[in-house]
Amino acid sequence: MKSFEPYKKPAANEKIVTTIRIDEKTLNEIDNVASKINVSRNELINQCIKYALENLSKKK
Repeated sequence: MKSFEPYKKPAANEKIVTTIRIDEKTLNEIDNVASKINVSRNELINQCIKYALENLSKKK
């Protein structure tokens, strides 16, 4: 599996607004990483989700 490398990219696609529930500790970690690499929380979460979906061991 390739390693995950978050990055700053220009906004391109239209986004859909949704709500998720997330543990406070996880959110704090996301905010910390996003701050260090100068991207928004939203962008980092989107990149994490995309990476996870692309690297599932069993795609359906």
